[in-house]
Amino acid sequence: MDPQPEPSQTEPSAAQAPAADPEPAGREQPADVAPVVAAPVPGAFAVGDRVQLTDPKGRLHTVVLEAGKQFHTHRGAIAHDDLIGAPEGSVVHSTANTGYLALRPLLADFVLSMPRGAQVIYPKDAAQIVGNGDVGPGMRVLEAGAGSGALTCSLLRAVGEHGRVTSYERREDFADVARGNVSAFFGGVPENWDLRLGDLAEHPAEEVVDRVVLDMLEPWAVLPTVAAALRPGGVLVGYVATVTQLSTYVEALRAQGCWTEPYAWESLVRPWHAVGLAVRPEHRMVAHTAFLVTARRLAEGAVAPVRQRRAQKH
Repeated sequence: MDPQPEPSQTEPSAAQAPAADPEPAGREQPADVAPVVAAPVPGAFAVGDRVQLTDPKGRLHTVVLEAGKQFHTHRGAIAHDDLIGAPEGSVVHSTANTGYLALRPLLADFVLSMPRGAQVIYPKDAAQIVGNGDVGPGMRVLEAGAGSGALTCSLLRAVGEHGRVTSYERREDFADVARGNVSAFFGGVPENWDLRLGDLAEHPAEEVVDRVVLDMLEPWAVLPTVAAALRPGGVLVGYVATVTQLSTYVEALRAQGCWTEPYAWESLVRPWHAVGLAVRPEHRMVAHTAFLVTARRLAEGAVAPVRQRRAQKH
């Protein structure tokens, strides 16, 4: 057998890769690649946002985000910077490694935690007023009194940017609280809100409105003013706390003769416990807060048909 020739030293071996071609003269070296910056998360928390933190026991804490600040709890501190830029619905941890769920507060949450001057109208009644009062976009709404601004927030959201809410408040301290709460919720005083310090009885008749909401001690005292400003077909909603107020107010509406038959009711909210097969009513509920009364403005000179009622048995 002929001997195999030895490999030439000038030929590359199988285990040795050929050398790369030299870089041609004049070709520019690639620049450093810029780091990839993640796109901002839609709806992420930003400086100035109001954030509601829920701890493992369901307790709520509200903070306004500021760069470099911390929120201190009995379970450690939470850095605001951990929330800024994070998406809503995130879980942040305190220095004691306790998780907190972070969400923007709903209007109902904001109402229950807002500073108060007068007693607030609770979310269950505000929803009834907006719904049964048929308050919608573009409407002109007259409100008395403003109280702490809880109902005002609901009315402003219902009428939208093309509607208008005019609120009367006789007490300056209550008006200041209402202005502060509305401004805090909307991030500034809405341009379509007119807060007037004074009595609704002074409202000019030429400022016609579509809806009126009365939350005051003696709503029957301003019915002539309301009737003059509310357009025919407009809805009047009354909010009274006691049975004697309810009776006096309803009879005053009937006596004035320019309203449909008043409709009175109250709302009761009962939560339910539902875990697996353990389904039952909760031990506590939100019961009576106030009576609500609605009536609609008749056309000028119109007389509504007399409502037929069953004769009482003696």
